[in-house]
Amino acid sequence: MLPRPQGTLIVLPAFNEEASVGPVLQEIQRAMPGVPCLVVDDGSTDATAERARAAGATVLQLPFNLGVGGAMRAGFRYAEDEGYRTVVQLDADGQHDPAEVPELIAALGEADIAIGARFAGKGSYSTRGPRRWAMLVLSRVISGISRTRLTDTTSGFKANGPRAIALFAQHYPAEYLGDTVEALVIAARAGLRIRQVPVAMRPRQGGEPSHRPVKAAVYLVRAFVALGFALLRPRVIIPESGGSR
Repeated sequence: MLPRPQGTLIVLPAFNEEASVGPVLQEIQRAMPGVPCLVVDDGSTDATAERARAAGATVLQLPFNLGVGGAMRAGFRYAEDEGYRTVVQLDADGQHDPAEVPELIAALGEADIAIGARFAGKGSYSTRGPRRWAMLVLSRVISGISRTRLTDTTSGFKANGPRAIALFAQHYPAEYLGDTVEALVIAARAGLRIRQVPVAMRPRQGGEPSHRPVKAAVYLVRAFVALGFALLRPRVIIPESGGSR
């Protein structure tokens, strides 16, 4: 049994997730009693915020939809202001298993960012076609930049330590796919250590998926645009110190 994480904030970016956010928050509390959760309501037009508050989460409501990157930037700034030392990003749609969060946090003992990797030998999640090709190429490129083998660089299930919080509170990209591809490149070029932990992906508990098969070609183009933006950004240097909570 892994120890209960201390100084940890779980951040759930959420857009129109009223059907799933309450059960997800309840599952988090069963897996990690007492660990605080922040739901960043990304301009939802449904009852996402109300369901999250009823389940005991702190809620930040953005005035309009910014995407996952903008929501997570707000979450990192909140975590930095409140002095948290670890931020775990977890989807509000139920695809990420909260029981796997302690393993991600444990990996921060030798890393600044721990990715919950879907293609690392655990679970049966798969994808194909242009979307899968893009994921393979992106993983190879970012593995080279980060100098470690990564198989899933578009995962939204991540644990972030103090140096990552300090970096992302100021420099987290808000563009499409910036929260995955671009953020990892920014982190690697800033000298942060990135590792991955095998995880199993689950079906959504509600709401609508953000990607459809017909959008595969668009995903391919946007993925490499995000990579290009990341490589063009100036390198950021983050000191060793981090949060204090």
